[in-house]
Amino acid sequence: MRIKVKLFALYREKAGASELWLELPESASVRQALDKLGEEAPALQGLLNRALIAVSKRYVKPENKLQEGDELAVFPPVSGGNGKKFEVTQAPISVDEVVNRVNRPSVGGIVTFVGVVRGESRGRKVLYLEYEAYPEMAEETLAQIGDEIREKWPQVDDIAIVHRTGKLEVGEVSVVIAVAGAHRQGLFDAARYAIDRIKEIAPIWKKEVWEGGEEWVEENASG
Repeated sequence: MRIKVKLFALYREKAGASELWLELPESASVRQALDKLGEEAPALQGLLNRALIAVSKRYVKPENKLQEGDELAVFPPVSGGNGKKFEVTQAPISVDEVVNRVNRPSVGGIVTFVGVVRGESRGRKVLYLEYEAYPEMAEETLAQIGDEIREKWPQVDDIAIVHRTGKLEVGEVSVVIAVAGAHRQGLFDAARYAIDRIKEIAPIWKKEVWEGGEEWVEENASG
């Protein structure tokens, strides 16, 4: 059967066309169509795992079946928020907003890790924390961690990591990691890997301030 594909924004530019036709087996799925599209337009291969898909102007999931004459629209995530998946910021972090960065119709599960400032550390009452970072390098490092996760867990559809800097009071959110996929397999392991790698390689440092003293903590222990 033949399926018409419409491409928009970045996807249109990468493919060099706004429309094309795919030859598919009868009752092929949306996922099969995307695989075929990646073969026909190789420049899209690294983008299709986060694409939004619509058939007849309605969002669909990758497992949905297609019919002869269907019009498949493929486009990048719509604008909203700041659009960044890997961010270092001085602003308070909204867990819901970070989750929304990876949520789309093809996603069936999202695992989050939320690091918060605790009020006790090594037997001392913590007053507040100060986080400092090399922001530009830190964001590149978070993106690197995202790439590592995609390589280790191909079933992960998307990931966002946002880390806060500056003065944080007890109970405030220091880091949010959101890992999304069609199913839950691998998502929990990927989230744990992300926070462990942040502690290992991200150029983000933490100072603990308590009554009567303060200390930079050498391990990049978020939260």
